[in-house]
Amino acid sequence: MITELGHFALVLAFGVALVQMVVPMWGAWRGRASWMAVAEPAAGAQFALIALSFGALMWAFITSDFSLRLVVANSHSAKPMLYKISGTWGNHEGSMLLWVLIVALFGAMAAWFGGNLPPRLRARVLSVQAAIGVAFLAFILFTSNPFLRMGTPPFDGQDLNPLLQDPGLAFHPPFLYLGYVGLSMAFSFAVAALIEGRVDAAWGRWVRPWTLAAWVFLTIGIALGSWWAYYELGWGGFWFWDPVENASFMPWLLAAALLHSAIVVEKRESLKSWTILLAILAFGFSLIGTFIVRSGLLTSVHAFANDPERGVFILAILGFFTGGALVLYSMRASVLEAKGVFGLLSRETALVVNNLLLAVACFVVFVGTMWPLVAEMFLDRKLSVGPPFFNAAFTPFMVALGLILPIGSAMPWKRAKIMRALYPLRYAFVLALALGGLAFAMQSGRGLLGPVGMFLGAWLVMGTLVDLMQRLGRGPGKLRRLRRLPRADWGKATAHGGLGVTMAGIAGLMAWAVDDIRVAQIDEPFDVGSYTLTLKDVREEQGPNYLTTMAELVLAQDGKTIATLRPEKRFYPVAQMPTTEAAIDYNLARDVYVVIGDAQDGGGWAVRTYIKPMTNWIWIGCALMALGGVLSLSDRRFRVAAGARKQPKGVPAE
Repeated sequence: MITELGHFALVLAFGVALVQMVVPMWGAWRGRASWMAVAEPAAGAQFALIALSFGALMWAFITSDFSLRLVVANSHSAKPMLYKISGTWGNHEGSMLLWVLIVALFGAMAAWFGGNLPPRLRARVLSVQAAIGVAFLAFILFTSNPFLRMGTPPFDGQDLNPLLQDPGLAFHPPFLYLGYVGLSMAFSFAVAALIEGRVDAAWGRWVRPWTLAAWVFLTIGIALGSWWAYYELGWGGFWFWDPVENASFMPWLLAAALLHSAIVVEKRESLKSWTILLAILAFGFSLIGTFIVRSGLLTSVHAFANDPERGVFILAILGFFTGGALVLYSMRASVLEAKGVFGLLSRETALVVNNLLLAVACFVVFVGTMWPLVAEMFLDRKLSVGPPFFNAAFTPFMVALGLILPIGSAMPWKRAKIMRALYPLRYAFVLALALGGLAFAMQSGRGLLGPVGMFLGAWLVMGTLVDLMQRLGRGPGKLRRLRRLPRADWGKATAHGGLGVTMAGIAGLMAWAVDDIRVAQIDEPFDVGSYTLTLKDVREEQGPNYLTTMAELVLAQDGKTIATLRPEKRFYPVAQMPTTEAAIDYNLARDVYVVIGDAQDGGGWAVRTYIKPMTNWIWIGCALMALGGVLSLSDRRFRVAAGARKQPKGVPAE
């Protein structure tokens, strides 16, 4: 009964979304307030119906309702409850239902909290958002229905992919989708503004919180995915430039550029054309990511589906929304003329350079991701584009970004003098250079990657601190002014500092990691770097829904025991799939990462050990970036009637 109710709610939501897509847009065109008013209750109703449908599907997973085909394919009665719940979105159909739930959630939030928007703009935004919902609800109902029944329900299910049975992967997709789908709001605002023919400072203020929220969720989602890959896959890396990793990273880069560009629209009414284009492309790349994950054209451990027919449907959605928006963008070029004028040396120019670097970096990642597919389709050649290409092509843009970011933040709006902007940063630059030199002196026989990363990290962090101090001015009362500093300024400082911490962590890990693989004998110590490990025992154990081979190794340094590590090799009988569970001794300065392999014919066990310097700096930096976004979102200027324009009575808002 609950399942049928969920299916019916999904069909009804499709009908409501159609009404929300058509009626308010027509009302805005004809100037009919009663038709425009349909958007708000329709947005709330659509969200409630899809939430009911998603709740019904989750209940089927929790109760192991094996009359549903989806539950049979992705669950098992012996699976822990957390993974029964996460199994709801750990598959193609369920994850798409979560996708449209978040689309409806953002639309409902715009309806509930968008009272200060001009009525016509609000109606058009909600109509465009509903159009996105209509497209994906149709995709679900016609190609990926999660409520299909089994003719003869089996006694038990086939289990969820064991790689997804992990807390990191339980929470990674929802955060990632909140980011992907959050960019749909920026897209809806952009298309609505193009239809309306007006992009101004108030529009820039309205679109910023939605973009910022999407960027924060993407940051958290990407960090969780990276952390999961690091500790779960057993290869010791945090990023492999996997196509699906790239699919989430590309919109993150464009969302960061969009954030900075929207600031210029708000402050100076410049870069309107650039901002609208970024809003369209950011959501377009989110759709490209959806296409990559679900089309089957590119393979990945993260991929949900391998169905070209579904891929064609998503490609049609991508073409309709992105292509249609770009056509509208070209037709409305005249309304995007900038009002604010700025000099060659100014904060506006620095933000333009920042956005160019981010956009070109995104293009590099896109080319590297799609080139093997293009080469196979048109050149009949099988190519592999891996980390060496991405590291060589992508890194220079991030180095340039790190160099200019503190300088751009120190520049005033409209017109700047370069020496006046650089002068307060002189000590920060010298200290960062000294730290990079110290790192170079302490290492032996290694390249410049580690020292350059340490310099950039220190330059960003200290440059951010200098920028904060400059905002406090001179004279007494600095502490009082520090407390009164807007949260957006604190958020900017925290996010920029977090980027510096992440850059330093990535460079340190890639430059100074130690890797050792050997056959270890029981009770025979072996050295890796400055550490000594001793394999004490290997035993077989039974888990909730898996069998495990668990090793026990003692980690010591200078004769003193630091930790006992227990790496595992698990086997899931239902899925007939093995997984590797690394054992990691975490430390702010380094990780000791151990993986147990197979038993060897001559005795002993294969053991792989990594010493990973500064690994945790990567995720600390990501957490700081996300925290910076949250601090900025909490700024009262985003909660007040941002740029609200009161209309004379009797005059409809355009």
